[in-house]
Amino acid sequence: MKAIVYNGPHDVQVKEVPDPKIEYATDVLVKISSSNICGSDLHMYEGRTSLEAGRIIGHENLGEVIAVGKAVLRVKVGDKVCIPFNCSCGYCKNCERGYTSACLSMNPGKVGAGYGYADMGPYEGGQAEYLRVPYGDFNCLVLPDDAEEKENDYVMLADIWPTGYHAVELSGFQPGESIVIYGCGPVGLMAAYSAQLRGASRVMVIDRHPDRLALAERIGAIAIDDRNRDHVEQVLDFTEGEGADRGCECVGYQCHDPAGHEVPNGTMNDLVKSVRATGGLGVVGVFVPEDPGGADELARKGEIAFDFGAFWNKGLSMGTGQANVKAYNRQLCRLIQLDRAQPAFIVSHECSLEEAPEAYEHFDKRDDGWTKVVLKPGLSAGGKAAGKAGAGANTGAEDSKAEKSHAHAHAGGAK
Repeated sequence: MKAIVYNGPHDVQVKEVPDPKIEYATDVLVKISSSNICGSDLHMYEGRTSLEAGRIIGHENLGEVIAVGKAVLRVKVGDKVCIPFNCSCGYCKNCERGYTSACLSMNPGKVGAGYGYADMGPYEGGQAEYLRVPYGDFNCLVLPDDAEEKENDYVMLADIWPTGYHAVELSGFQPGESIVIYGCGPVGLMAAYSAQLRGASRVMVIDRHPDRLALAERIGAIAIDDRNRDHVEQVLDFTEGEGADRGCECVGYQCHDPAGHEVPNGTMNDLVKSVRATGGLGVVGVFVPEDPGGADELARKGEIAFDFGAFWNKGLSMGTGQANVKAYNRQLCRLIQLDRAQPAFIVSHECSLEEAPEAYEHFDKRDDGWTKVVLKPGLSAGGKAAGKAGAGANTGAEDSKAEKSHAHAHAGGAK
């Protein structure tokens, strides 16, 4: 089969690799029809992780089941399924409690496993024609009958939308509260979208990419562009000097200041300044245990200089970590099915596998209009491309009302 293989920093290629096979009776084989490029993939693409050359990448996957192991009872050949990026067993202590991002059995010696990602086990990614899914009955979300029609919406359930929703959940958000979101990449946009759906009184999104900020405005959020004026000041102005009730960090350890310098602690400390006393923070941007390419000595050890005194003095709370996708994907799926949500509004490009190396380059550079890329293994090179708003141009009834009415956003998820 054809697959996107990581060769080294800024070097991914389409290669012929062996087809996956049923290895255990609980496995499911999926023919991939959509696989997103995630901002977390860019950490690997840029050489900022320990991913070894030769690995197939891609953890936001959707497709059709073509084979099942003998012990698979629920999932059937022909089902359209979306696969959470968490590769989890379903029976360990953490999985039983709903913490599938912290599975204890799939990546021995470590916590949490995923597809095609550094330090998250031996599981190959889905930016390929086929994917093996362990524990298929547990890990596959079987999609409704409109799965093909709304495929670009449903593929967002693999990671990006649950991760944005997780950021809002971790912050302790309640309906009617205000929220500030650092980062207007796909995760930040999904956090803003989730907050809107959950009844936020005010959603503020901070970034400096006009095309992404325009998408935030489109769903009714307040776009805060920090190129010419400090973003913390703008948040305080919008909240009468008090700060937002809640805040989300959707950028991670590679955040930059307006001058383009990498400042690993930038968004975290500014988030503390932007949220009112006794408020809450949800942190889903990637922070790694070590970063050989870090901007300073602390960053290289996976540490940041965090303003803990200010955090403590304000009585803030904080939740962190990867999204437990299965905790959210069924309910979010239902919103898509009933036309209450259309998360594919973030999709800017549909590309074939052959076009993936070029797509990675554009997405990594944050080129104008490259908001979210969906790879389509069944698509021929140059065969089709989504418009700037992608297949989800209409963001739904609630958003049509909203249309009237700091961060170098590393697009990316919490892996």
